[in-house]
Amino acid sequence: MIESPSDRLLQIRRRAFLGSAGVGFGSVALKSLMAQDGPKPLGALDQFHLPPKIKNVIFLFMAGGPSQLELFEDKPALKEFHGKLPPESLTQGRRFAFLPADAKLMGTNRKFGRYGQCGMELSTLLPFHQQIVDKVCWLRGMKTDVFNHGPAKIFMNSGFQAPGRPSIGSWVTYGLGTESASLPGFVVLQSGPRGPRGGNTLWSAGFLPSKYQGVPLRSQGSPILHLENPKGVSSSLQQSFIEATNDLNRMRFEEVSDPEIQTRIAAYETAFRMQTAAPELMRIDDETSETLELYGAQAGKGSFANNCLLARRLVERGVRFVQLYHTDWDHHGGKNQDINEDLDKVCLEVDRASTALILDLERRGLLDETLVLWGGEFGRTPMGEVRESSGRDHHVDAFTMWIAGGGIKAGTIHGATDELGFSVTDGLVHVHDLHATILHLLGIDHQRLTYRFQGRDYRLTDVHGKLVSEILI
Repeated sequence: MIESPSDRLLQIRRRAFLGSAGVGFGSVALKSLMAQDGPKPLGALDQFHLPPKIKNVIFLFMAGGPSQLELFEDKPALKEFHGKLPPESLTQGRRFAFLPADAKLMGTNRKFGRYGQCGMELSTLLPFHQQIVDKVCWLRGMKTDVFNHGPAKIFMNSGFQAPGRPSIGSWVTYGLGTESASLPGFVVLQSGPRGPRGGNTLWSAGFLPSKYQGVPLRSQGSPILHLENPKGVSSSLQQSFIEATNDLNRMRFEEVSDPEIQTRIAAYETAFRMQTAAPELMRIDDETSETLELYGAQAGKGSFANNCLLARRLVERGVRFVQLYHTDWDHHGGKNQDINEDLDKVCLEVDRASTALILDLERRGLLDETLVLWGGEFGRTPMGEVRESSGRDHHVDAFTMWIAGGGIKAGTIHGATDELGFSVTDGLVHVHDLHATILHLLGIDHQRLTYRFQGRDYRLTDVHGKLVSEILI
């Protein structure tokens, strides 16, 4: 006897609301999913373009623009010409966010030293970083295109300064999928006094299916709002509801072929598994006291330190891309933005835990398969910005980031800037180049990972990007 659509709908409704033990297509799919323990197949790619060097990425995003001139580059010439106007040849044609035409050069009062075999310059603001100078690669020739915070953050994440393009985490999970069956492939963690400018556009999937967007996890309370069942809803009743709902969604997909319906199905199934996986993930009190001390983490507290420890736990569990945002790096001068006082506070919040993440990944054998990046959307100007107190404006033409992990030449200083810190003189790495290199380490050719949208093929690096081969093993 042929089952009519009305008969099938009736069976679905019975399972949903009566908790029937009947097994439909949704039940088979869900139970099959829950039985999987091994790696997931690749995403859009049937095979890697290149031999991959890494499996996961952790991006420590210092939102606001850390000052390379207070942290990573000692410029004696800036001290020598402090209070003088810069040569017109160095400022001509440049755009700044807030600086007046008569802005004067400003030397730093920070003390610097050289550390490690590579002889990297570090200020006293980052004492813990001294432990990892020979474990990371220092990119001192970074350049971006956009000088305002929101658009610059979007550009650093998506290669384009306006909302609507997929973020790098979305591109990666679209191309490679994830090895975790019970956690999202792309996870976002936040710390600091507020969220980053740009908000959820920074981890948006853009025109990719929404299942590839970043999923924010909270480090306090429930990891994801509304993840727990309401009172009176048992696990078996919830499973019956999911099976029934997914059966209805599949019927609808057969009719209209909308990919967002498949996203909805996957979301129900992942959420079901996350009810167990997410709370277990967040229980950092099962870490040793030595590990907690290494990071400076405290169970139950929302902090950058806790988030760094969670990032390690996430990649251990197969999450492909983890992004940490820590805000309050915008030091123009004035209340809460003084580069001589408030910069100290934010450095204290991230220095120890950033270092601990590298040391912890290394001792667990995870650093060889994980890429870790540290940096913001741009740097700070050689000229001072006069407000109520000292500060610097946004600078896009020369700033510093660091990168570590599988396939990277550790203990390398790549790039240099002129004696005043205006421009890159050697080893320029544009944001598009950084993106191309990250994809390369994951086994992806940045020119071949594309998605057709509105009649053209898009990619993360658009029509730009070149591999920074000098920093690769």
